[in-house]
Amino acid sequence: MREGRFISKYKDRWNQYQAEPTDDPDVLARRFAYLVDDLAFARTFYKDSNTTRYINGMAADIYLSIYRNRKEKGNRFVTFWTTELPLILFRHRKALWFSFGLFLAFFLLGMASSAVEPDFARAILGNAYVDMTLENIEKGDPFGVYKSGDSFTMFLLIAWNNIRVSLLLFGMGISYGVGTFYFLFRNALMVGVFEYLFYRNHLGGDFFLVVFIHGTLELSALVIAGASGFMIARALIFPGTYTRLAALRRSSLDAVKVSLSQVPVLLIAAFFESYVTRHTEMPVWLSIIILLLSLLLVAGYFLYYPYRVFQKTQSRLLEQAA
Repeated sequence: MREGRFISKYKDRWNQYQAEPTDDPDVLARRFAYLVDDLAFARTFYKDSNTTRYINGMAADIYLSIYRNRKEKGNRFVTFWTTELPLILFRHRKALWFSFGLFLAFFLLGMASSAVEPDFARAILGNAYVDMTLENIEKGDPFGVYKSGDSFTMFLLIAWNNIRVSLLLFGMGISYGVGTFYFLFRNALMVGVFEYLFYRNHLGGDFFLVVFIHGTLELSALVIAGASGFMIARALIFPGTYTRLAALRRSSLDAVKVSLSQVPVLLIAAFFESYVTRHTEMPVWLSIIILLLSLLLVAGYFLYYPYRVFQKTQSRLLEQAA
């Protein structure tokens, strides 16, 4: 059978599956059985075609739905972190990289703007904050701002602020991503300006060794929260073969899970900022170890691990289609 005829024969059924999502286990099982048959045929005759990848994607989604529904409640917490969330992150990896690219661009814009206009930092951070930072630098304690106040109170305030910003990045996705774009822009720009303030005073390396003790986790969480907002925006702008409402419902559920998954990361970051970053006299090697472990956690769990879980899931799916 020619590929065009194969598509024409089954495209109405495939479109129905995407336009009418369901949680009924019997319907899911029936749809999965049909798709496995379609996938087996497509892999035999059109192995490297877009049609095969398209069917494979639908079958994988339904397989995961069945897989989640069959798990015992006692395992729900574990399977969320070991299987469900990584697969959501892999499915929406383009939104994640888009958010990261924007954050990096705005961070560099903040540095470049500060380099061109020395007073740009005052316009972004405020005169009081800049004056305080410069005063601390002159006193030989450039990161004194992290030593002020009680650690526990500082932890609560930082955690609340970061979680609030994270939820704003997620929630503003409903504005077709405009709000998410703005809050990502504002936060990345501030970090870039803040970094250049230290770089201008020959403390650029110290900035990364001290601030990124907590900043690695904090900024990574904000980037991922931004991705959750763009997931909602993408469903609104590009619903694909789904109705806009169905696409929004599907992506919103994934976005909520991604956004809330950053809460423990932000709590750890707030703990570091409140209890660890203030010890600016700690050995350089210890700062580097903390930085590397934080980076390993972010890159390992949020980038590499989702790919590995997806590969394993695909292997199980292909075994059933064989």
